[in-house]
Amino acid sequence: MKIIPIPCLEDNYSYLIVDEVSREGAVVDPVEPQKVVDVAEENWVDLKSVLTTHHHWDHAGGNEEMKKLVPKIKIHGGIYDNVAACTHPVRDGDKLLIGVDTFVTCLLTPCHTRGHISYYATGKQGEEPAVFTGDTMFVAGCGKFMEGTAVQMHESLCNILGALPKSTRVYCGHEYTVKNLQFASEIEPENSRIIEKLKWAKHQRSAGRPTVPSTIKEEWETNPFLRVDNPEIQKKVGTESPVEALQELRQRKDNWKA
Repeated sequence: MKIIPIPCLEDNYSYLIVDEVSREGAVVDPVEPQKVVDVAEENWVDLKSVLTTHHHWDHAGGNEEMKKLVPKIKIHGGIYDNVAACTHPVRDGDKLLIGVDTFVTCLLTPCHTRGHISYYATGKQGEEPAVFTGDTMFVAGCGKFMEGTAVQMHESLCNILGALPKSTRVYCGHEYTVKNLQFASEIEPENSRIIEKLKWAKHQRSAGRPTVPSTIKEEWETNPFLRVDNPEIQKKVGTESPVEALQELRQRKDNWKA
């Protein structure tokens, strides 16, 4: 299983998932369809499907054009999310196959949108798994609670995505890492892992390189929205429970200026 990040728009990512045996592929959130088709052709990939994380235009807005460019393509999206041009609605736990060796499990991770889906991909034995988290989990952050609650985000972020194997590579929908880590460093100024990763992320971006993927292990070490069980974080934001801490952190981040 090979994964090719495709920078799109100002700070979005699409991702090409390639089954290396069959050369069949799927694309996550192809918001710039022609760019995706060009990358697929350059890498000798036969595009078979679209995996849409949620209905927002900067993730699903390319689906109609994708269908025109690749007429037989299957377009997957959450059954509760009204995804543009969706031909194959998916539910929590549905299994998809890319080629012969790449398996994808659909995970319902609501809050940013009502029917947001994250896609958990596994390849051949020995390959590290990957998860495509859209706008639910970012590197060191989480999405805004646009159609849900802190209770839902805690379940999606901590109990579903956070429960994946620690080695799982995290491919999120946006390049927000530097600002997210700057915010995280204000919440946990003594966390050396945050300081180290912030320095690394700044270097990556100054060199024009992406900060994805992260891993679930790294997120447990550096993502304050995932670390809300930590009594020190709860104390920092003046709350007494993980869900309350998550709500307060999101409100602070919504009003925060780097």
